[in-house]
Amino acid sequence: MEGSLTLQFECQRGCTKCCQTEGYVYITEKDLVRIAKFLKMKPAEFEERYVYRTKHLLRLRKPGGGKQCHFLKDGFGCTIHPVNPVQCRLYPFWPELVESRKEWKREARRCPGIGKGELIQIGDALEKSGEMRVAYPGIYE
Repeated sequence: MEGSLTLQFECQRGCTKCCQTEGYVYITEKDLVRIAKFLKMKPAEFEERYVYRTKHLLRLRKPGGGKQCHFLKDGFGCTIHPVNPVQCRLYPFWPELVESRKEWKREARRCPGIGKGELIQIGDALEKSGEMRVAYPGIYE
C-alpha cells in the first residue's frame, strides 16, 4: 500500500452501489456451479443463460437496458447474495484498490461502507486481495 492508510469497511444495509458500477462480474468455475445449484439449475443451463466464456475468463452476461447484473433486483438487492461470486464477496478488497491509497480513497467517494466499521489490518486486506489474484489469474497476471 502506498503510504499509510486506515482501512475500514462495513457493508451498508440496502446499498447496492458496488453492483451498479460499470464493468463486468467475473466468476470462477466454482462460482458457476455454486450459483447454478442455488438457482436449482444445471451448470450447463446456467452457463448458457447467464455466462459469457472466453478462453481464459468467465463473466456474467449483462441483462441490457443499462442494468449491470441479472441478479440485482430493485428494492431487493442481490438475489444470489448467499452464493455470490468471489469478486462480489471480496469487494472492496481487490488488488487495484487495496494496493493503492489513491484508488482506495477514490472508491471511498462512491462506496458508503468504506471508512465505516472496525479497523482492518493491512495484512488481512492484502490476504483477501490475494484471493482475487488466485480466483482470476487471467486478470491479475
